[in-house]
Order: sequence, then C-alpha cells, then structure tokens
Amino acid sequence: MQEYITLAFFIITGYLLGSIPFGYLIAKLKKIDIRKEGSGNTGATNVSRSLGFKYALLVAFLDVFKALLPIYIASLYISNNWHMLFVIIAPMIGHVFSIWLNFKGGKAVSTVFAAIIYITGWKALAFLAIWIVMLKLIKIMSLTNLLIILLIPFWFWFETQSLAYFYLGLFCIVMIYWAHRENIKRLIKGEEKKIVK
Repeated sequence: MQEYITLAFFIITGYLLGSIPFGYLIAKLKKIDIRKEGSGNTGATNVSRSLGFKYALLVAFLDVFKALLPIYIASLYISNNWHMLFVIIAPMIGHVFSIWLNFKGGKAVSTVFAAIIYITGWKALAFLAIWIVMLKLIKIMSLTNLLIILLIPFWFWFETQSLAYFYLGLFCIVMIYWAHRENIKRLIKGEEKKIVK
C-alpha cells in the first residue's frame, strides 16, 4: 500500500509542477498575455515570437527543469519502470493541460526532453544536436518536432530494453502529435510559418 501512496504522491506532484506556466508568467511580467499572442500556447516557441530568443531559452530551461525535478526525486524512491512511466508522463500532461490555465498550456516538447534526459543521460545532448541540425534544414519548428519524436520509442528501447519505456516513447509521440494538431492542419495546407531564416 505504501508503494502506491508514494507513486500517487509523485504523480500528483509531477502534474502540479508540470502545470506551472512559466511562459505565461514570464510574459506576464513583461505585461504580455502570451495566450493572446501568436499560436496562443505558453511554450518557448510562442514566447520567442513575442519576447525574443533570450526569454524563450529561459522558458525552455524552466519547463525542462519543472519536469525533470519530480522525475529525478521519484527515481530515488521508485525502481519499478512501469511506475516510473506514470511519474514521467505526469509533468507532460500538466504542461499541456495546466490546472492553472483552465487546462491549456504548451506543446510538451520541453517536458518530453526532460524524459529524454532522464532515460538517456548525457546522450540527450546528441538528441539536441540532431534536433538543431534538423531545424536548420527543415526551417519549421513544428515539422521538426513531429519528425524527430518518431525516433524516441526505438531509442528508449535501445537504451533500456524496457517495454515500459518503449511505451513511454509511444506516449511521447501521441502527446506531441495531439499538442501540435493545429500545426499539422497548417502544415497540410502549406500555411505553417518558418521560424529560421
């Protein structure tokens, strides 16, 4: 019973921390309601459009940190990969469906990257490098995210041979594609904007 109480605690904590809308809060300090700008979401990409790269980088860092912190602390108490699966996805769900913003939020990219850091360690830097190269070639943020995320289940399996983490990778795909559903519509219509010149 104690094991499940611990699990529930970390899932709830992860969701609540994941729900902290750093993009919204930082933009609010600059007297901007980020929900009324650009795509309307609170993630780093939309922040970059209104506040610039420096603030977008800060938001991205904080969004990764808010997800990685509860995951790391939970890993000190939980060794079951299937239990950790739910702990890891909790901040993602909180980020996309923030309780503080009427269950709206960002697009899960930063919180998925936190999962990548936890699963792969320093190799997450290689993933980041590949993402940057792809972005420079494709020049469309959403398409880059939608393509590179398809690698994650297989990478997680290669690193861990854990079925739980393979399913985590599949969940990451579902979350990213759902959060980018409006971008997908614009991509199909050829209306998605390029952000790298």
